[in-house]
Amino acid sequence: MLNPDLRTAATGSNERQPDVRDIIDHAEGIGELARLDGADWNLEIGVLAEIFAHSNPGRAPAVLFDRIKGYPAGMRIVSGLHNSCRRLAYSFGFPDTDDRAVLVKAYRDRMKGNFHLMPPVAVQDGPVLENVDRDDAVDLFKFPVPKIHEKDGGRYIGTYCVVIMQDPDTGWVNVGTYRVVAHDRNSAGVWMSPGKHGRLIRDKYFARKAPCPVLICCGQDPVLFLAGSHEIKHGVSEYAYAGGHRGRAYETIASELHGLPMPSHAEIVLEGEFLPDETRPEGPFGEFTGYYASHVRDEPVVRVRRVYHRNDPILTMASPMRPPTDVSFAKCIVQSGMIWDEIETAGLSGVKGVWCHEAGAIRMFIVVAIEQMHPGHAEQAGMLVANCHSGNYAGRWVIVVDADIDPTNLDDVVWAMSTRCDPVADIEYIKRAWSTPLDPMLREPPWENTRAIVNACRPWAWRHEFPAVASASPELRKQVEQKWAREILAATGRG
Repeated sequence: MLNPDLRTAATGSNERQPDVRDIIDHAEGIGELARLDGADWNLEIGVLAEIFAHSNPGRAPAVLFDRIKGYPAGMRIVSGLHNSCRRLAYSFGFPDTDDRAVLVKAYRDRMKGNFHLMPPVAVQDGPVLENVDRDDAVDLFKFPVPKIHEKDGGRYIGTYCVVIMQDPDTGWVNVGTYRVVAHDRNSAGVWMSPGKHGRLIRDKYFARKAPCPVLICCGQDPVLFLAGSHEIKHGVSEYAYAGGHRGRAYETIASELHGLPMPSHAEIVLEGEFLPDETRPEGPFGEFTGYYASHVRDEPVVRVRRVYHRNDPILTMASPMRPPTDVSFAKCIVQSGMIWDEIETAGLSGVKGVWCHEAGAIRMFIVVAIEQMHPGHAEQAGMLVANCHSGNYAGRWVIVVDADIDPTNLDDVVWAMSTRCDPVADIEYIKRAWSTPLDPMLREPPWENTRAIVNACRPWAWRHEFPAVASASPELRKQVEQKWAREILAATGRG
């Protein structure tokens, strides 16, 4: 387990207290927060989240719901916390920008430069302890738990959440993101895909016929959520990883029952145990692939014995659906940056950009742009993207393009695939790769799928003879744009 020395915050890092309220205040300050009063927790909030997420991908506002039907003012839900370039840049301490490619490069540059892990620090008190419900006082439905999609099998309290567990052998604390349904006032169900770290930890307890301690945090800093929902290396603390990006150590408080570390500024934290001999049906649930994937099945029950929450708590919500979603934009940026870092660390040269497309459900359509430097370079790039840790889970398509193609621009990518790729010669396949029951193409175990590696680069052997691109040179385009800037802005609204 990594345990680096604590260091001072990196230049440009966000040193404000990492919590939900900070990012809400920032969103409102830059005009990117919508406040809606009176919405119904039963489907209406989920539909509104979908409408806003689809309104302007990459610039969609965060939505704060209050005075929710049947609940008092102050019991709130927030959706889309980091679903814009500017809010994500703020949380990570990157320069303010509206350019997603700039953010991906900033993430990769930080990982290559002064990034270091910052383990959490234990404190005795914090806002999460403002209210503590114990045993018979526990009632999950005191919060406006939403039913998000029409065919969901229940009300899901954990969607934009982190699940905190400790390995019984090593003491490693894992922070993962898994969906959590509220079965009744004091029991919940957590679905974890095979191979995920939380699932592996729970299996260790169950192999010993022992209950598995767990915290479910339903309102935390966006950077901690993003760390928990991506493939951080086994044995590395997501607290330390997120702290490194925040530029300050997270403050944690030991929970009453099991001493697990909960964020001191979390909005809502549930504490209990997975029971090894009690299950209940869980699902279906509209998932990140855009389908009601993973059929109803019996899953272990979490008996909730403590609920910690702030005054006027804010329940964080994600609405997985047909993309784009209220979380997919930021996840695509982080996923792209992590893949870029991993493939370069593995020795790949000439990488000019990486982008995981929202239309590909974050993980299923990944484009990497390279400056070709040797025979086989494109194939090497595609194979590394498909098999690195961040690119491997639930993948489908990897497209390799030349450096003149913008990997974030789907028109550019489709053009390259259509004009530089021979389908017979330039597509390779990987079989029996790590997937998930959430993959709609899989009907039964084993949860493995097939990947396609598409070489959409100019053929190496005759790349210098390949027809020239029919487009204005960058120099000529810039010259004309400067001359006609006023007219272009008046006609298109773009400078």
